[in-house]
Amino acid sequence: MKKKIVLAYSGGLDTTVIIPWLKENYDCEIVAVCVDVGQEADWEAIKKRALDTGALSCYVADVKKEYVENYIWPALKANALYEDKYFLGTSTARPLIAKVLVDYARKEKAFAIAHGATGKGNDQVRFDLGIMAFAPDLEIIVPWRIWKLKSREDEIRYLKRRKIPVPMKKKDSYSRDDNLWHISHEGLELEDPSYEPSLSRMLKMTVPPEKAPPKPEYVEIDFEKGIPIAVNGRKLDGVSLIKTLNEIGGGHGVGLVDLVENRVVGMKSRGVYETPGGSILYYAHQELEHICLDRQTYAFKQQIGQKLGEVIYGGLWFTPLREALSAFVDATQETVSGKVRLKLYKGSIRAAGVTSPYSLYNASIASFTTGELYNHADAKGFIRLYGLPVLVRSLMKQSAGKSSRAGTKSKEKIPPVKGVKTQDAKSKGTAG
Repeated sequence: MKKKIVLAYSGGLDTTVIIPWLKENYDCEIVAVCVDVGQEADWEAIKKRALDTGALSCYVADVKKEYVENYIWPALKANALYEDKYFLGTSTARPLIAKVLVDYARKEKAFAIAHGATGKGNDQVRFDLGIMAFAPDLEIIVPWRIWKLKSREDEIRYLKRRKIPVPMKKKDSYSRDDNLWHISHEGLELEDPSYEPSLSRMLKMTVPPEKAPPKPEYVEIDFEKGIPIAVNGRKLDGVSLIKTLNEIGGGHGVGLVDLVENRVVGMKSRGVYETPGGSILYYAHQELEHICLDRQTYAFKQQIGQKLGEVIYGGLWFTPLREALSAFVDATQETVSGKVRLKLYKGSIRAAGVTSPYSLYNASIASFTTGELYNHADAKGFIRLYGLPVLVRSLMKQSAGKSSRAGTKSKEKIPPVKGVKTQDAKSKGTAG
């Protein structure tokens, strides 16, 4: 019996080439595994393509629910972004895909797992680390790191020589990744940062903002402990909720990101991302946190969110650090429940009202009208103590300036300030 290799199969150009290439270079059978994380795909056609191209078998694993609940929601609750803009669409999906590949490799008793990530990209890091986390004994085969093909044009010629249908059109040869959360686009004119993206021919899920409807649309989202549970008063499961917001947001051109980012491997690359539903949820979640979290918790959570974004982007999902960061975030979400109303208009999102039973906003304190809970006169003492370091430094500079003008070391006392006792340099202060 021949050995088996489990291949992460998408039916795209790279993996269509990889099946015959593996068969030509390894004496083995290929088991293709498609992982459904919400991408638009004709799975029956893709399974047929895998078998026609030489795969022994092809499986489709539907893990959309797990993807939303165990990967998207943790990132959302943290407001985790990479480099201030990227909603981590590909980054959150890759660890789950790696985990599924290991499951199938065990079932098929495969000796190796192969994937189509390039030797320049981030996905090779995410796939490899995910596989290593669960199966350090399995070999990882990455054709792009070892074969002689140098470009997508080489791949197309490779398939044509073997009379294998090419699963794409050359004029539309963007490198894309799509799932329930987003669609990413790389390649073609995007490889020159000075070029404006050709949105009209590129976008799949979102209309260009200038072509969005002339009237705004309001959308209301309910959250429970940081997790969205309803849209416009209708309770939805996570998968349906994201699909609904993708349709609403995509129709108004929201969630478009054009980013020159720093890849894990050290180079810069440019991508255009469509995340309509995700951008709405991030905005709404942050608005809710503004009224539900105290200042210190919110400020520190911002740091945690940034770090978690870097960890997820770098493929370190299955690590103690990611788990610890997520545990902190979960603790902060106990009171992040309520309703957020947003206004969508031609690519923009604006807040239009937020309520929560755990709101820390107190009108009697915040109002300009003096109430029982806040006495304006209390501010004077608070500011005096809060600004004490500023005051002491100012006194020091004033004294030092007099010494400098005198040209000798001054023995005079620090000039008195009303309400502040001073002492000369020789007197002892209070320890502590």
